[in-house]
Amino acid sequence: MQAYVMRADGNQSVVDLVEKEVPEPGEAQVLIRVRAAALNRGEFIPGPGLHGQSATPKALGIEGAGEVVKLGAGVTEVAIGARVMARFPAAFADYAIVDLRELIEVPDSLSWEEAASVPLTFMVVYDMLVSRGHLAAGEWVLVTGASSGVGVATLLTAKALGAKVIGISGSAEKIARLKSIGLDVGLQSRADFHAQVLAATDGKGADLAINAVGGSQFGECLKSLAFQGRMAIVGYVDGVLKSEIDIEAVHAKRLNLFGVSNKHRSPVQRAEQVPGFRADVLPHIAAGRIRPTVDRAFDFEHLAQAKAYMESNQHLGKIVLRGRTF
Repeated sequence: MQAYVMRADGNQSVVDLVEKEVPEPGEAQVLIRVRAAALNRGEFIPGPGLHGQSATPKALGIEGAGEVVKLGAGVTEVAIGARVMARFPAAFADYAIVDLRELIEVPDSLSWEEAASVPLTFMVVYDMLVSRGHLAAGEWVLVTGASSGVGVATLLTAKALGAKVIGISGSAEKIARLKSIGLDVGLQSRADFHAQVLAATDGKGADLAINAVGGSQFGECLKSLAFQGRMAIVGYVDGVLKSEIDIEAVHAKRLNLFGVSNKHRSPVQRAEQVPGFRADVLPHIAAGRIRPTVDRAFDFEHLAQAKAYMESNQHLGKIVLRGRTF
């Protein structure tokens, strides 16, 4: 079978297409034929990055969708031919192994490309909004990097849960597109936006801020929070890893700041949220209240072009690699 790996070349990441043996599923695993897999910016960052990168080539892809083609020993919970989506390693390949605990049934309404854009991104959003963010209907959510895959998924999920959303983007065109899918307030800014957030919320501030950019927007997010507000830190694509903290504001306003990452979680810990996601978010997806936003899908042979398109920051939502036809 064919699969993609990435190696570091100085400060650059290089993607290679290689031949590999089709893997065999073990206990509590299934083998799937990958029909589509989504790109995520963090996995392409060389050096320490968001997910780490060594000199050894790394299998690429961390979420996708496909058909179950082989069951591991003792697996009875899923049938051959089932349409599934999941978080799993080495997703940019013809075939991949998936942990049974991560499997999510693909709703009939979703295409392969849409399904591939759900597992990692929407699970992260579920973690931020529900598990850690305790979002309630009627609350205000502030989203930086609102046009990113995580940003759009946050908007769609928050609206389905009854919240109101303020999105930050440097592009007026992207703000207009976000408003067409439910954004309540769009702010064309990358700095000094807290006064506009306060004005949009009648002086209250955001109940929950999703910082998907990094340290360059940390201070503004903090200033934008309401009393007992929460802030999720989900990435640092700006490369800014440090920021000052207004301790007085955190103390007086009883703020809660938390990180959202799977980097140090065990497979068991990561899988703990899957049942809650199935119960709280998947029904909204199945009913069409949440429609995953795929900006562009590339053929399997064109991962390098898909990566370049992602790095150009032109997209809104997810970029997907289609499975190879054979």
